[in-house]
Amino acid sequence: MTTTTHIIPKDRPAYIAFGLLVLFYLPAIYDLVIDWYTDPNYSHGFLVPIISAYLLWKKRTELVSLPQSGNNAGLIVIILGMILFVLGNGASEYFTVRFSLVVMIFGLVLYLCGTPLVRRTWFEILFLVFMIPIPYVIYFSATFPMQLFASKVTVTLLSLLGMPVIRQGNIIHLPNQMLEVAEACSGLRSLISLLALGALYAYMTQRQLSGKIILFLSTIPIAIIGNVFRVFVTALLAYTLETSVTTEPIHTIMGLSVFVVAFVLLFVFGAILRWILR
Repeated sequence: MTTTTHIIPKDRPAYIAFGLLVLFYLPAIYDLVIDWYTDPNYSHGFLVPIISAYLLWKKRTELVSLPQSGNNAGLIVIILGMILFVLGNGASEYFTVRFSLVVMIFGLVLYLCGTPLVRRTWFEILFLVFMIPIPYVIYFSATFPMQLFASKVTVTLLSLLGMPVIRQGNIIHLPNQMLEVAEACSGLRSLISLLALGALYAYMTQRQLSGKIILFLSTIPIAIIGNVFRVFVTALLAYTLETSVTTEPIHTIMGLSVFVVAFVLLFVFGAILRWILR
């Protein structure tokens, strides 16, 4: 005789509600997948729902044992999600439409399954926000300032080393060649991916909520530091080796260095936080 473990929600109306939600948002989900496929900035979007589902699966034994009593406060969240959906479609603002999907999922879980389950699954639900591309107005507004910051810091560091270097905007003039801190080198791409990574790492390694929040927020300066390191080392190689740093495999290796530096800094800072907040 075999028994089957069912992952919440247990009742058929709940499955129907979530099925209708997916059907209702199917056009928005389709466009979202297209963005993941065509925009390298958000290719990590494919992994976000998979990671969220895996984390829920790991908790399946605990979740099935939780009492399930719906919370009417979920109706408020659902109504909010509907409002965001209508406003987003009316203004053709894709981020708002897609964000409303996460709000609706949260509201349905709260309304159908209750507060105890929300307390155990809030991260897995909110983690889905990282699969949504940020509004392009924010992306382009942040890109150029980050380009300037990386070029300014790089020129300052090179000058401290005694190297003759001049900066014009986001262009770094070396004696032997010119380097442009292009949009792709602004660090915003790596920041978007590292925010998702930082949230996951903070959630899995920090026991206290304060530690989770601090480590997650630290991802922002860590990502910026990683990108400055990439631009600085690239300029240093261009000056000392007198070779083109935009060719492969140098360019790819330098791009990966952002994540290597960020991983190391996240690990070290996370360990320090665990020791402080133990």
